[in-house]
Amino acid sequence: MNTVLDNKEIGKRIAYFRTRGKISQEKLASETGISRPSLTQVELGKRNVSAIELLKFSNVLNFSLDEIMSADFKYDMPSVMEEQETAEPVVRQSQPHLNKEKLTNLILYILERCAGKPNIGETVLYKLLYFCDFNYYEIYEEHLSGATYRKLANGPVPREVSAILSDMEASGQLKSLTVDYFGYSQKRYLPLVSANKKLFNGAELDVVNNVLDKLSGMSATEISEYSHGDMPWKAAKDRQIIDYELVFYRDVPYSVRTYNGEDDD
Repeated sequence: MNTVLDNKEIGKRIAYFRTRGKISQEKLASETGISRPSLTQVELGKRNVSAIELLKFSNVLNFSLDEIMSADFKYDMPSVMEEQETAEPVVRQSQPHLNKEKLTNLILYILERCAGKPNIGETVLYKLLYFCDFNYYEIYEEHLSGATYRKLANGPVPREVSAILSDMEASGQLKSLTVDYFGYSQKRYLPLVSANKKLFNGAELDVVNNVLDKLSGMSATEISEYSHGDMPWKAAKDRQIIDYELVFYRDVPYSVRTYNGEDDD
């Protein structure tokens, strides 16, 4: 007997058949022509599955449509499903490669766009860089600056940023200063040259501008607390590198990619 199932249950059953068949997400995505991030969303119950996609899953995973839609469906490997539900997300390790010139100009662009905002100190700058990089990766599955980020107490911090900022100051691209900000010592950076916007394509600038429009008005405390709710930061261990791949497990309001009914080709 068939029944109407919600997205979460359908996703759970697809994940079950994939696990039973010992097929990786990447392999299933490749054989069905669905992007791996979208497959992740399907298995998490966060994306609808079309009839055509369900047929593709059934062909690769060797189940019938009547079987997966049955109200009497039985998981004959409960231990596997229990492990899947309780375990942290298992994802491949993304390997970003730093583009120093691009990160340098991304910093300059942010400082230019936010010129005059007294809240843009070191902490806010680091979080804006993080959301620019991770939002772009979620949408396009490519790296923007290629920076790597560590999980620190006040949120994600680019690992390479201290050396890059020092080089920028030494070369006359920016100037650092420490000011009093509501009784706190705030380190700020003033751009002395304009960013080379030719290094960025339109999609990259759109993502950066959207991040700045949404988040650049936050205080250091506000944006740090906001970053603590993002899945990549939450799933990382203290002081460890944050995995870009975890953007595909984001919930609202952090997710910036359209998964529901997106065109995967």
